[in-house]
Amino acid sequence: MPELDTVAPVDAVTLDKLAGLRDGLRRGGPVVVAFSGGADSAFLAWVAADTLGAGAAPAVTAVSPSLAPEEEADCAAFAAEHGLVWHRVVTDELADPAYTANDGDRCYYCKTTLMEALAPLAAGWGARIALGVNLDDLGEHRPGQRAAAERGAAFPLVEAGLAKAEVRGLSRHLGLRTWDKPAAACLASRVPYGTPVTIGTLRSVARAESGLRLLGLRALRVRHYGELARIEVPVDELEMVVARRVEVVGAVRAAGYRYVTLDLEGLRSGNLNLALDGRWTS
Repeated sequence: MPELDTVAPVDAVTLDKLAGLRDGLRRGGPVVVAFSGGADSAFLAWVAADTLGAGAAPAVTAVSPSLAPEEEADCAAFAAEHGLVWHRVVTDELADPAYTANDGDRCYYCKTTLMEALAPLAAGWGARIALGVNLDDLGEHRPGQRAAAERGAAFPLVEAGLAKAEVRGLSRHLGLRTWDKPAAACLASRVPYGTPVTIGTLRSVARAESGLRLLGLRALRVRHYGELARIEVPVDELEMVVARRVEVVGAVRAAGYRYVTLDLEGLRSGNLNLALDGRWTS
């Protein structure tokens, strides 16, 4: 999967889907939007607030060690820019041994924790919980979607028939700066399945990625292999990373890693999922 998906042109069909999204939100009533700050959840949060009114569509960000500090700050900034009613809720998925064991269903346990945290808020506001899942997400390994669906979450973008490229295209059309924001999965996604997820590991990944962003890298992953970090960036940025290797190595070693490597295949979202079907084993 390319890290920045294709951006679809906004045509009559796409605008009809946007109208359908708005109609579906009106029929469903108030929503609590699970707001991670990515392109999908930001788009859904904005459209829901614009359609229902900010008070009937609060955006809630789950804050835990698996959320990069920059992402929490960006959620707050986006909400302020657009007048969203924004809340943060602290979650503790690391308290669940099933999550920290880090098997192929790790995201199931994480999303279960999220839903349990959002449920009382939604009940108090008389709202349903809505997630920014799009059509393309349905074909991927996403056990978190199963956990959310089992607990009654709504997927308004799916109901409206919107794919990722259309979400990005409409976001640009609506003037949302998140239209070209690179995907930023939770920090635990940098840890190979079977390697326990710990606060220390998540902090190391977060610090390494923060250091690399300060060098101007936007789309990246630092995969965690104990003392070794494997950096993934888009293929067209590989030469730049090599040219600045001293700064790159310094940033990653400052996070506690001893060995710093660069993945020559480039950035691939979710590539650790390949281990689940036997295509590779690490």
